[in-house]
Amino acid sequence: MSKKQRRAIPRFATPIVETHCHLDYLGEEALADTLAAAAGVGIERVVTIAVAPDNLATVRRIAESDARVWCTQGIHPHEAGSYDEAVEAAIREGAAHPRVVAIGEIGLDYYYDRADRGAQRDAFARQLALAAELALPVVIHSRDADEDTEAILSDHLPGFRRCGLPGPGVIHSFTSGQGLAEFALEAGFYLGFNGITTFRNADNVRTIVELTPVEQLLLETDAPYLTPVPYRGTTNAPCYLPFVAEKIAELKGLPVEKLLAIARRSSYELFFPGDAPALAA
Repeated sequence: MSKKQRRAIPRFATPIVETHCHLDYLGEEALADTLAAAAGVGIERVVTIAVAPDNLATVRRIAESDARVWCTQGIHPHEAGSYDEAVEAAIREGAAHPRVVAIGEIGLDYYYDRADRGAQRDAFARQLALAAELALPVVIHSRDADEDTEAILSDHLPGFRRCGLPGPGVIHSFTSGQGLAEFALEAGFYLGFNGITTFRNADNVRTIVELTPVEQLLLETDAPYLTPVPYRGTTNAPCYLPFVAEKIAELKGLPVEKLLAIARRSSYELFFPGDAPALAA
């Protein structure tokens, strides 16, 4: 599809929360331009995600630089080999920052296996315990690791229940099986969906969208990755989130404005509970 054939990005009346992207990876455009493009299509808040020891401070600086941006602190499973007492102390210290809303991106990735699986499980468990201690939700990455993800989360659910969070967190970019989806939903997790929902060969993901209660769906781009159709093949950015919203609304059989209102409420309940908007009757 040529640039001229691509449909303009829709703009809806309901503001949208971008719950998962990597603003520090979007180097092709200035940060101000990326955020301006997002605001131009109704993105009101953006959560930019930490993944490694060397970007914990970076995402905090980005969040400090713009009132529309919040961030997380955590170590991705690819970086699990770097997790030690010093890194944990850095996450703990960073999590006290007022723009930090969650611990993440944490979890397991047995697809790429870029870190020893034992190290991944240890880093995941330690960060879950830290999040519960700090009463912060978690942003979870799980790929080809359904059984271990469920087992480790099961071990830590009591800690999250004790700390009184409205929900323990979100499994982002959900591509796992129905079993993990059902476990996570029953445990109170949200599931995050992105441009994969628009991909031709992603019926498995669309099936999970269909079975997920709309109140437990979150919208994300995972930019600069996973650009939705009709812009697939270009660098992803938060401004493409309306295409994800359209597809999920279609799958749920809802007007897009209704879907957006519910997803916005859910996003606030998880990440900004003090600011959560009321749903219209």
